[in-house]
Amino acid sequence: MFSNAVLNFKKLRSLADWKLLLFLVLFLDVKLGVKIAAIILIYLLQFNFSFGFRLKNSRLPLFYLFAIAIAIVNWIIIGNYTNTNYNIVLLTGLSFWLVCILAMHQVKLFVENNDAAIIHRTILIFFVLNAAFSLFNLATIIIETGALNPYTYRGLHQKYFVGTGDYIKGLTFDTSSTNAVLNAFGVIYFLTKKNTAMLFVCMAIMLLTASNFTSMVLLIVLAILFIFRSSREQKSLILICLMFLVVFMARISPQNNIYVSETFKNTFHLKFLERPQSHELKTPITLTPDSLLDPYQRKEKIAWRYIDSMYVVNTPLHLKATNAILKTDAGRIYIPKPNINDAPYQHITDTTPYQRHLLAFISAHKSSMPLSAKNDYPSLVPGKAIGFLQTIHFLQQHPYKIITGDGIGNFSSKLAFRAAGLGFAGGYPLKYSYLSPDFVSNHLDIYLNYFSKKADFHSLINNPDSGYDQLLAEYGILGLAAFLVYYIGFFTKHYKQLTYGIPILVLLLAIFSIGYWFEQLSILLFFELLLLLNIKETSTEKTLSHAS
Repeated sequence: MFSNAVLNFKKLRSLADWKLLLFLVLFLDVKLGVKIAAIILIYLLQFNFSFGFRLKNSRLPLFYLFAIAIAIVNWIIIGNYTNTNYNIVLLTGLSFWLVCILAMHQVKLFVENNDAAIIHRTILIFFVLNAAFSLFNLATIIIETGALNPYTYRGLHQKYFVGTGDYIKGLTFDTSSTNAVLNAFGVIYFLTKKNTAMLFVCMAIMLLTASNFTSMVLLIVLAILFIFRSSREQKSLILICLMFLVVFMARISPQNNIYVSETFKNTFHLKFLERPQSHELKTPITLTPDSLLDPYQRKEKIAWRYIDSMYVVNTPLHLKATNAILKTDAGRIYIPKPNINDAPYQHITDTTPYQRHLLAFISAHKSSMPLSAKNDYPSLVPGKAIGFLQTIHFLQQHPYKIITGDGIGNFSSKLAFRAAGLGFAGGYPLKYSYLSPDFVSNHLDIYLNYFSKKADFHSLINNPDSGYDQLLAEYGILGLAAFLVYYIGFFTKHYKQLTYGIPILVLLLAIFSIGYWFEQLSILLFFELLLLLNIKETSTEKTLSHAS
Protein backbone atom coordinates (compact mmCIF):
# COMPACT_ATOMS: atom_id res chain seq x y z
CA MET A 1 0.00 0.00 0.00
CA PHE A 2 2.85 2.36 0.90
CA SER A 3 4.55 1.68 -2.44
CA ASN A 4 1.31 2.45 -4.28
CA ALA A 5 0.98 5.73 -2.40
CA VAL A 6 4.55 6.67 -3.31
CA LEU A 7 3.89 5.75 -6.95
CA ASN A 8 0.71 7.85 -7.05
CA PHE A 9 2.55 10.78 -5.48
CA LYS A 10 5.29 10.57 -8.10
CA LYS A 11 2.67 10.49 -10.88
CA LEU A 12 0.94 13.51 -9.39
CA ARG A 13 4.24 15.32 -9.02
CA SER A 14 5.16 14.66 -12.65
CA LEU A 15 1.71 15.71 -13.91
CA ALA A 16 2.57 19.40 -13.81
CA ASP A 17 5.17 21.85 -12.59
CA TRP A 18 3.56 22.74 -9.28
CA LYS A 19 6.12 25.45 -8.51
CA LEU A 20 5.20 27.19 -11.76
CA LEU A 21 1.50 26.83 -10.98
CA LEU A 22 2.00 28.25 -7.49
CA PHE A 23 3.99 31.15 -8.92
CA LEU A 24 1.31 31.93 -11.50
CA VAL A 25 -1.50 31.82 -8.94
CA LEU A 26 0.33 34.08 -6.49
CA PHE A 27 1.90 36.51 -8.96
CA LEU A 28 -1.33 37.07 -10.90
CA ASP A 29 -3.21 37.88 -7.68
CA VAL A 30 -4.43 41.47 -7.62
CA LYS A 31 -2.71 42.34 -4.33
CA LEU A 32 0.73 43.88 -4.80
CA GLY A 33 1.90 42.36 -1.52
CA VAL A 34 1.03 38.87 -2.78
CA LYS A 35 2.96 39.52 -6.00
CA ILE A 36 6.05 40.57 -4.03
CA ALA A 37 5.70 37.49 -1.82
CA ALA A 38 5.49 35.35 -4.98
CA ILE A 39 8.76 36.82 -6.27
CA ILE A 40 10.55 36.25 -2.97
CA LEU A 41 9.23 32.70 -2.65
CA ILE A 42 10.11 31.65 -6.19
CA TYR A 43 13.67 32.95 -5.87
CA LEU A 44 14.07 30.98 -2.66
CA LEU A 45 12.84 27.86 -4.45
CA GLN A 46 14.70 28.55 -7.70
CA PHE A 47 17.68 30.76 -6.88
CA ASN A 48 19.09 32.17 -10.11
CA PHE A 49 20.04 35.69 -11.18
CA SER A 50 21.68 34.94 -14.53
CA PHE A 51 19.45 37.20 -16.63
CA GLY A 52 21.54 36.98 -19.79
CA PHE A 53 21.00 40.51 -21.13
CA ARG A 54 23.01 41.04 -24.33
CA LEU A 55 22.85 43.49 -27.21
CA LYS A 56 22.60 40.57 -29.62
CA ASN A 57 20.45 37.50 -28.96
CA SER A 58 19.51 38.69 -25.48
CA ARG A 59 17.95 36.05 -23.27
CA LEU A 60 15.35 38.54 -21.97
CA PRO A 61 13.88 41.62 -23.68
CA LEU A 62 16.17 44.64 -23.49
CA PHE A 63 13.08 46.85 -23.37
CA TYR A 64 12.91 46.59 -19.58
CA LEU A 65 16.44 47.98 -19.23
CA PHE A 66 15.65 50.79 -21.70
CA ALA A 67 12.55 51.75 -19.70
CA ILE A 68 14.60 51.99 -16.50
CA ALA A 69 17.31 54.00 -18.25
CA ILE A 70 14.83 56.46 -19.81
CA ALA A 71 13.13 57.01 -16.44
CA ILE A 72 16.47 57.82 -14.77
CA VAL A 73 17.51 60.14 -17.62
CA ASN A 74 14.18 61.99 -17.28
CA TRP A 75 14.75 62.38 -13.55
CA ILE A 76 18.16 63.91 -14.24
CA ILE A 77 16.74 66.25 -16.92
CA ILE A 78 13.83 67.38 -14.72
CA GLY A 79 16.21 68.02 -11.84
CA ASN A 80 13.53 67.32 -9.24
CA TYR A 81 16.09 65.85 -6.84
CA THR A 82 14.87 67.48 -3.63
CA ASN A 83 11.20 66.48 -4.02
CA THR A 84 11.00 63.52 -1.66
CA ASN A 85 7.51 62.54 -2.75
CA TYR A 86 8.49 62.38 -6.40
CA ASN A 87 11.65 60.44 -5.59
CA ILE A 88 9.45 57.83 -3.89
CA VAL A 89 7.25 57.73 -7.02
CA LEU A 90 10.37 57.28 -9.17
CA LEU A 91 11.70 54.42 -7.03
CA THR A 92 8.26 52.78 -7.03
CA GLY A 93 8.07 53.00 -10.82
CA LEU A 94 11.58 51.58 -11.22
CA SER A 95 10.67 48.72 -8.87
CA PHE A 96 7.74 47.82 -11.16
CA TRP A 97 10.15 47.38 -14.07
CA LEU A 98 12.52 45.38 -11.87
CA VAL A 99 9.69 43.06 -10.84
CA CYS A 100 8.85 42.55 -14.53
CA ILE A 101 12.43 41.44 -15.15
CA LEU A 102 12.51 39.13 -12.12
CA ALA A 103 9.17 37.52 -13.03
CA MET A 104 9.98 36.94 -16.70
CA HIS A 105 13.38 35.51 -15.77
CA GLN A 106 11.69 32.86 -13.62
CA VAL A 107 9.17 32.03 -16.35
CA LYS A 108 12.06 31.67 -18.79
CA LEU A 109 13.77 29.25 -16.37
CA PHE A 110 10.60 27.15 -16.08
CA VAL A 111 10.36 26.92 -19.86
CA GLU A 112 14.04 26.08 -20.27
CA ASN A 113 14.12 23.43 -17.52
CA ASN A 114 10.83 21.66 -18.23
CA ASP A 115 9.45 19.45 -20.92
CA ALA A 116 6.86 21.32 -22.99
CA ALA A 117 4.16 18.74 -22.18
CA ILE A 118 4.52 19.39 -18.44
CA ILE A 119 4.07 23.14 -18.93
CA HIS A 120 1.04 22.47 -21.15
CA ARG A 121 -0.59 20.49 -18.34
CA THR A 122 0.31 23.24 -15.85
CA ILE A 123 -1.39 25.86 -18.04
CA LEU A 124 -4.45 23.61 -18.40
CA ILE A 125 -4.73 23.22 -14.62
CA PHE A 126 -4.45 27.00 -14.20
CA PHE A 127 -7.37 27.60 -16.58
CA VAL A 128 -9.46 24.90 -14.88
CA LEU A 129 -8.90 26.58 -11.51
CA ASN A 130 -9.67 29.98 -12.98
CA ALA A 131 -12.91 28.68 -14.50
CA ALA A 132 -13.92 27.18 -11.15
CA PHE A 133 -13.34 30.49 -9.35
CA SER A 134 -15.20 32.40 -12.09
CA LEU A 135 -18.21 30.08 -11.83
CA PHE A 136 -18.09 30.49 -8.05
CA ASN A 137 -18.28 34.29 -8.59
CA LEU A 138 -21.36 33.77 -10.75
CA ALA A 139 -22.93 31.35 -8.25
CA THR A 140 -22.62 33.85 -5.40
CA ILE A 141 -24.35 36.50 -7.54
CA ILE A 142 -27.18 34.07 -8.41
CA ILE A 143 -27.64 33.25 -4.71
CA GLU A 144 -27.64 36.95 -3.75
CA THR A 145 -30.12 37.99 -6.44
CA GLY A 146 -32.22 34.84 -6.56
CA ALA A 147 -32.14 35.20 -10.36
CA LEU A 148 -30.85 32.39 -12.54
CA ASN A 149 -29.71 35.02 -15.06
CA PRO A 150 -28.37 38.05 -13.16
CA TYR A 151 -27.41 39.68 -16.47
CA THR A 152 -31.09 40.63 -16.91
CA TYR A 153 -31.88 41.16 -13.22
CA ARG A 154 -32.74 44.81 -12.47
CA GLY A 155 -33.17 44.47 -8.72
CA LEU A 156 -30.77 45.66 -5.98
CA HIS A 157 -30.76 49.04 -7.73
CA GLN A 158 -29.19 47.38 -10.77
CA LYS A 159 -26.08 46.43 -8.83
CA TYR A 160 -25.55 43.64 -11.34
CA PHE A 161 -27.70 43.67 -14.51
CA VAL A 162 -25.51 44.85 -17.42
CA GLY A 163 -22.53 45.14 -15.04
CA THR A 164 -22.67 41.54 -13.80
CA GLY A 165 -19.52 40.68 -15.73
CA ASP A 166 -17.55 43.16 -13.61
CA TYR A 167 -17.86 40.73 -10.69
CA ILE A 168 -16.53 37.68 -12.59
CA LYS A 169 -12.92 38.12 -11.49
CA GLY A 170 -11.70 34.54 -11.41
CA LEU A 171 -8.60 33.16 -9.75
CA THR A 172 -6.66 36.45 -9.81
CA PHE A 173 -9.33 38.50 -7.95
CA ASP A 174 -8.29 41.26 -10.34
CA THR A 175 -10.58 43.21 -12.67
CA SER A 176 -12.92 41.31 -14.95
CA SER A 177 -10.92 42.74 -17.88
CA THR A 178 -7.88 40.80 -16.68
CA ASN A 179 -9.96 37.63 -16.47
CA ALA A 180 -11.34 38.29 -19.96
CA VAL A 181 -7.90 38.76 -21.53
CA LEU A 182 -6.47 35.65 -19.87
CA ASN A 183 -9.35 33.56 -21.20
CA ALA A 184 -9.03 35.15 -24.65
CA PHE A 185 -5.42 33.90 -24.61
CA GLY A 186 -6.79 30.52 -23.56
CA VAL A 187 -9.27 30.42 -26.46
CA ILE A 188 -6.47 30.88 -29.02
CA TYR A 189 -4.11 28.54 -27.17
CA PHE A 190 -6.57 25.64 -26.83
CA LEU A 191 -7.90 26.17 -30.36
CA THR A 192 -4.38 25.55 -31.67
CA LYS A 193 -3.89 22.63 -29.29
CA LYS A 194 -7.22 21.15 -30.45
CA ASN A 195 -8.47 20.86 -26.88
CA THR A 196 -12.16 21.39 -27.59
CA ALA A 197 -13.41 21.18 -24.01
CA MET A 198 -10.98 23.79 -22.68
CA LEU A 199 -11.57 25.99 -25.73
CA PHE A 200 -15.28 26.18 -24.90
CA VAL A 201 -14.57 26.65 -21.17
CA CYS A 202 -12.31 29.65 -21.86
CA MET A 203 -14.78 31.12 -24.36
CA ALA A 204 -17.65 30.77 -21.89
CA ILE A 205 -15.72 32.37 -19.02
CA MET A 206 -14.56 35.23 -21.25
CA LEU A 207 -18.18 35.91 -22.26
CA LEU A 208 -19.32 35.83 -18.63
CA THR A 209 -16.97 38.74 -17.90
CA ALA A 210 -18.97 40.73 -20.51
CA SER A 211 -15.81 42.50 -21.66
CA ASN A 212 -17.09 43.91 -24.94
CA PHE A 213 -13.74 45.18 -26.16
CA THR A 214 -11.96 41.87 -25.52
CA SER A 215 -14.79 39.96 -27.20
CA MET A 216 -14.64 42.22 -30.24
CA VAL A 217 -10.85 41.91 -30.58
CA LEU A 218 -10.95 38.13 -30.10
CA LEU A 219 -13.68 37.91 -32.73
CA ILE A 220 -11.47 39.77 -35.21
CA VAL A 221 -8.48 37.53 -34.42
CA LEU A 222 -10.60 34.39 -34.81
CA ALA A 223 -11.95 35.71 -38.13
CA ILE A 224 -8.39 36.16 -39.39
CA LEU A 225 -7.50 32.65 -38.25
CA PHE A 226 -10.65 31.31 -39.90
CA ILE A 227 -9.69 32.82 -43.25
CA PHE A 228 -5.93 32.35 -43.32
CA ARG A 229 -4.68 29.89 -40.75
CA SER A 230 -7.02 27.12 -39.65
CA SER A 231 -7.95 23.57 -40.50
CA ARG A 232 -11.49 22.45 -41.30
CA GLU A 233 -11.95 21.23 -37.73
CA GLN A 234 -10.70 24.54 -36.31
CA LYS A 235 -13.06 26.48 -38.60
CA SER A 236 -15.96 24.52 -37.13
CA LEU A 237 -14.78 25.30 -33.60
CA ILE A 238 -14.44 29.00 -34.44
CA LEU A 239 -18.02 29.03 -35.74
CA ILE A 240 -19.22 27.42 -32.51
CA CYS A 241 -17.37 30.12 -30.53
CA LEU A 242 -19.18 32.71 -32.64
CA MET A 243 -22.48 31.03 -31.77
CA PHE A 244 -21.52 31.28 -28.07
CA LEU A 245 -21.08 35.03 -28.52
CA VAL A 246 -24.38 35.45 -30.39
CA VAL A 247 -26.33 33.48 -27.77
CA PHE A 248 -24.74 35.45 -24.93
CA MET A 249 -25.48 38.84 -26.51
CA ALA A 250 -28.98 37.93 -27.66
CA ARG A 251 -30.31 35.76 -24.84
CA ILE A 252 -28.17 36.01 -21.71
CA SER A 253 -27.23 39.69 -21.76
CA PRO A 254 -29.36 41.52 -24.34
CA GLN A 255 -28.94 44.82 -22.46
CA ASN A 256 -25.21 44.49 -22.98
CA ASN A 257 -25.89 44.29 -26.70
CA ILE A 258 -27.81 47.57 -26.50
CA TYR A 259 -24.97 49.11 -24.48
CA VAL A 260 -22.44 48.16 -27.16
CA SER A 261 -24.62 49.68 -29.88
CA GLU A 262 -25.08 52.93 -27.96
CA THR A 263 -21.37 53.16 -27.19
CA PHE A 264 -20.48 52.58 -30.82
CA LYS A 265 -23.02 55.17 -31.93
CA ASN A 266 -21.76 57.78 -29.46
CA THR A 267 -18.13 57.06 -30.25
CA PHE A 268 -18.53 57.67 -33.96
CA HIS A 269 -21.35 60.21 -33.67
CA LEU A 270 -23.78 58.23 -35.78
CA LYS A 271 -26.51 60.83 -35.69
CA PHE A 272 -28.34 59.26 -38.58
CA LEU A 273 -29.17 56.30 -36.34
CA GLU A 274 -30.84 58.52 -33.79
CA ARG A 275 -34.57 59.18 -33.81
CA PRO A 276 -35.41 62.77 -34.82
CA GLN A 277 -36.74 64.85 -31.95
CA SER A 278 -40.54 64.88 -31.98
CA HIS A 279 -42.70 67.87 -31.10
CA GLU A 280 -44.46 67.83 -27.75
CA LEU A 281 -48.11 66.78 -27.64
CA LYS A 282 -50.76 68.51 -25.54
CA THR A 283 -53.00 65.41 -25.48
CA PRO A 284 -52.16 61.73 -24.89
CA ILE A 285 -50.67 60.18 -27.99
CA THR A 286 -53.50 57.61 -28.28
CA LEU A 287 -56.08 60.41 -28.47
CA THR A 288 -54.20 62.63 -30.91
CA PRO A 289 -55.25 62.54 -34.61
CA ASP A 290 -52.69 61.00 -36.97
CA SER A 291 -52.55 64.26 -38.94
CA LEU A 292 -50.84 65.92 -35.97
CA LEU A 293 -48.28 63.13 -35.50
CA ASP A 294 -44.96 62.57 -37.21
CA PRO A 295 -44.12 59.06 -38.58
CA TYR A 296 -42.37 57.95 -35.37
CA GLN A 297 -45.26 59.13 -33.19
CA ARG A 298 -47.76 57.27 -35.38
CA LYS A 299 -45.82 54.05 -34.82
CA GLU A 300 -45.70 54.75 -31.10
CA LYS A 301 -49.49 55.33 -31.10
CA ILE A 302 -50.05 51.97 -32.78
CA ALA A 303 -47.80 50.28 -30.21
CA TRP A 304 -49.65 51.85 -27.27
CA ARG A 305 -53.08 50.89 -28.69
CA TYR A 306 -51.86 47.32 -29.19
CA ILE A 307 -50.65 47.13 -25.60
CA ASP A 308 -53.93 48.55 -24.30
CA SER A 309 -56.02 46.15 -26.39
CA MET A 310 -54.01 43.15 -25.27
CA TYR A 311 -54.48 44.22 -21.66
CA VAL A 312 -58.26 44.38 -22.17
CA VAL A 313 -58.36 40.95 -23.80
CA ASN A 314 -56.04 39.10 -21.43
CA THR A 315 -56.82 40.66 -18.04
CA PRO A 316 -59.81 39.23 -16.12
CA LEU A 317 -62.46 41.73 -15.03
CA HIS A 318 -61.89 41.13 -11.33
CA LEU A 319 -58.24 42.24 -11.75
CA LYS A 320 -59.19 45.52 -13.41
CA ALA A 321 -61.00 46.90 -10.40
CA THR A 322 -58.66 49.05 -8.38
CA ASN A 323 -59.91 47.83 -5.01
CA ALA A 324 -60.43 44.19 -5.97
CA ILE A 325 -58.78 41.40 -4.02
CA LEU A 326 -56.36 39.62 -6.29
CA LYS A 327 -56.90 35.89 -6.59
CA THR A 328 -55.42 33.07 -8.62
CA ASP A 329 -57.57 30.85 -10.86
CA ALA A 330 -57.78 28.42 -7.97
CA GLY A 331 -59.22 31.15 -5.74
CA ARG A 332 -56.13 31.74 -3.60
CA ILE A 333 -55.51 35.36 -2.58
CA TYR A 334 -52.07 36.66 -3.51
CA ILE A 335 -50.07 39.87 -3.29
CA PRO A 336 -48.58 40.94 -6.64
CA LYS A 337 -44.80 41.11 -6.82
CA PRO A 338 -43.26 44.56 -7.25
CA ASN A 339 -42.20 45.57 -10.73
CA ILE A 340 -38.41 45.73 -10.60
CA ASN A 341 -38.46 47.91 -13.70
CA ASP A 342 -40.04 50.76 -11.70
CA ALA A 343 -37.99 53.76 -10.62
CA PRO A 344 -37.19 52.55 -7.06
CA TYR A 345 -35.30 49.61 -8.58
CA GLN A 346 -33.21 51.58 -11.04
CA HIS A 347 -29.71 52.98 -10.47
CA ILE A 348 -29.33 54.91 -7.24
CA THR A 349 -29.19 58.56 -8.28
CA ASP A 350 -27.86 59.88 -4.97
CA THR A 351 -24.26 61.04 -4.98
CA THR A 352 -22.11 58.41 -3.26
CA PRO A 353 -19.47 59.30 -0.64
CA TYR A 354 -16.76 58.39 -3.14
CA GLN A 355 -18.27 60.69 -5.77
CA ARG A 356 -18.50 63.49 -3.20
CA HIS A 357 -14.80 62.93 -2.49
CA LEU A 358 -14.01 63.32 -6.20
CA LEU A 359 -16.27 66.35 -6.55
CA ALA A 360 -14.53 68.01 -3.60
CA PHE A 361 -11.18 67.46 -5.31
CA ILE A 362 -12.54 68.93 -8.55
CA SER A 363 -13.85 71.96 -6.67
CA ALA A 364 -10.43 72.54 -5.08
CA HIS A 365 -8.62 72.32 -8.45
CA LYS A 366 -11.09 73.97 -10.83
CA SER A 367 -8.50 76.25 -12.37
CA SER A 368 -6.36 73.23 -13.38
CA MET A 369 -9.15 71.00 -14.66
CA PRO A 370 -10.83 72.44 -17.78
CA LEU A 371 -13.11 69.44 -18.40
CA SER A 372 -14.39 68.22 -15.05
CA ALA A 373 -14.82 71.78 -13.74
CA LYS A 374 -17.67 72.19 -16.26
CA ASN A 375 -20.79 70.45 -15.02
CA ASP A 376 -22.34 70.61 -18.46
CA TYR A 377 -19.33 69.30 -20.40
CA PRO A 378 -20.67 66.99 -23.14
CA SER A 379 -19.80 63.34 -22.45
CA LEU A 380 -20.49 61.84 -25.85
CA VAL A 381 -16.82 61.62 -26.86
CA PRO A 382 -15.12 58.65 -25.12
CA GLY A 383 -12.57 59.60 -22.50
CA LYS A 384 -9.98 57.27 -24.00
CA ALA A 385 -10.09 59.16 -27.31
CA ILE A 386 -9.78 62.48 -25.49
CA GLY A 387 -6.80 61.10 -23.55
CA PHE A 388 -4.92 60.19 -26.70
CA LEU A 389 -5.56 63.65 -28.17
CA GLN A 390 -4.35 65.23 -24.91
CA THR A 391 -1.08 63.31 -25.15
CA ILE A 392 -0.47 64.42 -28.73
CA HIS A 393 -1.37 68.03 -27.87
CA PHE A 394 0.91 67.98 -24.80
CA LEU A 395 3.91 66.78 -26.81
CA GLN A 396 3.22 69.41 -29.47
CA GLN A 397 3.29 72.09 -26.78
CA HIS A 398 6.44 70.62 -25.19
CA PRO A 399 8.60 69.43 -28.11
CA TYR A 400 11.63 68.94 -25.86
CA LYS A 401 9.72 66.09 -24.17
CA ILE A 402 8.97 64.20 -27.38
CA ILE A 403 12.15 62.10 -27.18
CA THR A 404 12.05 60.84 -23.57
CA GLY A 405 8.59 61.91 -22.39
CA ASP A 406 7.33 63.69 -19.30
CA GLY A 407 8.87 61.35 -16.77
CA ILE A 408 7.67 58.36 -14.79
CA GLY A 409 4.40 58.98 -12.91
CA ASN A 410 3.97 62.47 -14.38
CA PHE A 411 1.32 62.08 -17.08
CA SER A 412 -0.32 58.72 -17.81
CA SER A 413 0.27 55.62 -15.72
CA LYS A 414 -1.27 53.49 -13.01
CA LEU A 415 1.42 54.88 -10.72
CA ALA A 416 0.29 58.46 -11.42
CA PHE A 417 -3.27 57.52 -10.42
CA ARG A 418 -2.12 55.57 -7.36
CA ALA A 419 0.22 58.32 -6.12
CA ALA A 420 -2.59 60.90 -6.36
CA GLY A 421 -3.86 59.62 -3.01
CA LEU A 422 -7.50 59.58 -4.15
CA GLY A 423 -7.96 55.82 -3.82
CA PHE A 424 -7.29 55.02 -7.49
CA ALA A 425 -5.51 51.81 -8.49
CA GLY A 426 -4.75 50.70 -4.93
CA GLY A 427 -3.64 52.33 -1.72
CA TYR A 428 -0.84 54.85 -1.34
CA PRO A 429 0.49 56.66 1.78
CA LEU A 430 -1.25 60.06 1.86
CA LYS A 431 1.75 61.90 3.30
CA TYR A 432 3.80 60.81 0.28
CA SER A 433 1.12 61.50 -2.33
CA TYR A 434 2.30 63.20 -5.50
CA LEU A 435 0.39 65.06 -8.19
CA SER A 436 2.09 66.28 -11.33
CA PRO A 437 0.42 69.42 -12.79
CA ASP A 438 0.57 67.78 -16.23
CA PHE A 439 -1.34 64.76 -14.91
CA VAL A 440 -3.95 66.91 -13.13
CA SER A 441 -4.73 69.00 -16.21
CA ASN A 442 -4.92 66.06 -18.59
CA HIS A 443 -5.64 62.41 -17.80
CA LEU A 444 -6.79 62.93 -14.20
CA ASP A 445 -9.14 65.65 -15.47
CA ILE A 446 -10.63 63.19 -17.98
CA TYR A 447 -11.07 60.46 -15.39
CA LEU A 448 -12.79 62.77 -12.91
CA ASN A 449 -15.00 64.25 -15.62
CA TYR A 450 -16.59 60.85 -16.22
CA PHE A 451 -16.19 58.92 -12.97
CA SER A 452 -17.50 61.70 -10.72
CA LYS A 453 -20.80 61.44 -12.62
CA LYS A 454 -23.47 58.74 -12.46
CA ALA A 455 -22.59 55.08 -12.99
CA ASP A 456 -23.66 55.17 -16.65
CA PHE A 457 -20.38 56.95 -17.48
CA HIS A 458 -18.14 54.54 -15.52
CA SER A 459 -17.06 52.66 -18.59
CA LEU A 460 -13.81 51.22 -19.88
CA ILE A 461 -14.09 53.45 -22.93
CA ASN A 462 -14.09 56.56 -20.71
CA ASN A 463 -10.99 55.57 -18.76
CA PRO A 464 -7.87 57.20 -20.27
CA ASP A 465 -5.61 54.29 -19.27
CA SER A 466 -3.56 52.89 -22.15
CA GLY A 467 -0.18 51.21 -22.38
CA TYR A 468 0.59 53.15 -25.55
CA ASP A 469 -0.38 56.42 -23.88
CA GLN A 470 1.88 55.61 -20.93
CA LEU A 471 4.90 54.79 -23.09
CA LEU A 472 4.49 57.81 -25.37
CA ALA A 473 3.65 60.37 -22.68
CA GLU A 474 6.07 59.30 -19.93
CA TYR A 475 8.88 57.67 -21.96
CA GLY A 476 8.53 59.52 -25.26
CA ILE A 477 9.18 58.34 -28.78
CA LEU A 478 12.27 56.54 -27.49
CA GLY A 479 10.22 54.49 -25.02
CA LEU A 480 7.55 53.58 -27.57
CA ALA A 481 10.22 52.60 -30.11
CA ALA A 482 12.03 50.50 -27.50
CA PHE A 483 8.77 48.67 -26.77
CA LEU A 484 8.17 47.87 -30.43
CA VAL A 485 11.76 46.92 -31.24
CA TYR A 486 13.02 45.33 -28.02
CA TYR A 487 9.84 43.83 -26.59
CA ILE A 488 7.51 43.01 -29.47
CA GLY A 489 10.56 42.46 -31.68
CA PHE A 490 12.01 40.05 -29.10
CA PHE A 491 9.15 37.66 -29.93
CA THR A 492 8.45 38.48 -33.58
CA LYS A 493 12.01 37.63 -34.62
CA HIS A 494 10.89 34.03 -34.03
CA TYR A 495 7.80 34.48 -36.21
CA LYS A 496 8.61 31.39 -38.26
CA GLN A 497 8.49 29.31 -35.06
CA LEU A 498 5.25 30.78 -33.70
CA THR A 499 1.88 29.08 -34.14
CA TYR A 500 -0.58 30.26 -31.48
CA GLY A 501 2.00 32.91 -30.57
CA ILE A 502 1.20 35.17 -33.54
CA PRO A 503 -2.58 35.58 -32.87
CA ILE A 504 -1.92 35.97 -29.14
CA LEU A 505 0.60 38.72 -29.98
CA VAL A 506 -1.97 40.46 -32.20
CA LEU A 507 -4.50 40.22 -29.38
CA LEU A 508 -2.01 41.74 -26.94
CA LEU A 509 -1.26 44.68 -29.23
CA ALA A 510 -4.97 45.53 -29.28
CA ILE A 511 -5.40 45.00 -25.54
CA PHE A 512 -2.57 47.46 -24.85
CA SER A 513 -4.96 50.28 -25.69
CA ILE A 514 -7.15 49.61 -22.63
CA GLY A 515 -4.83 49.35 -19.63
CA TYR A 516 -1.48 49.97 -17.97
CA TRP A 517 -0.52 46.33 -18.31
CA PHE A 518 3.16 46.59 -17.40
CA GLU A 519 2.21 48.05 -14.01
CA GLN A 520 -0.71 45.64 -13.69
CA LEU A 521 1.79 42.77 -13.36
CA SER A 522 -0.68 40.19 -14.60
CA ILE A 523 -1.49 39.27 -18.20
CA LEU A 524 1.98 40.10 -19.56
CA LEU A 525 3.59 37.36 -17.49
CA PHE A 526 1.12 34.85 -18.91
CA PHE A 527 1.68 36.22 -22.40
CA GLU A 528 5.44 35.77 -21.98
CA LEU A 529 4.96 32.21 -20.73
CA LEU A 530 2.85 31.26 -23.76
CA LEU A 531 5.19 32.88 -26.28
CA LEU A 532 8.36 31.43 -24.75
CA LEU A 533 6.72 28.01 -24.63
CA ASN A 534 5.62 28.27 -28.27
CA ILE A 535 9.16 29.18 -29.35
CA LYS A 536 10.63 26.26 -27.38
CA GLU A 537 8.24 23.57 -28.59
CA THR A 538 8.47 24.52 -32.26
CA SER A 539 12.28 24.78 -32.00
CA THR A 540 12.38 21.32 -30.42
CA GLU A 541 10.17 19.85 -33.15
CA LYS A 542 12.37 21.42 -35.81
CA THR A 543 15.51 20.00 -34.18
CA LEU A 544 13.98 16.53 -33.95
CA SER A 545 12.86 16.62 -37.59
CA HIS A 546 16.38 17.55 -38.73
CA ALA A 547 17.87 14.79 -36.54
CA SER A 548 15.58 12.17 -38.03
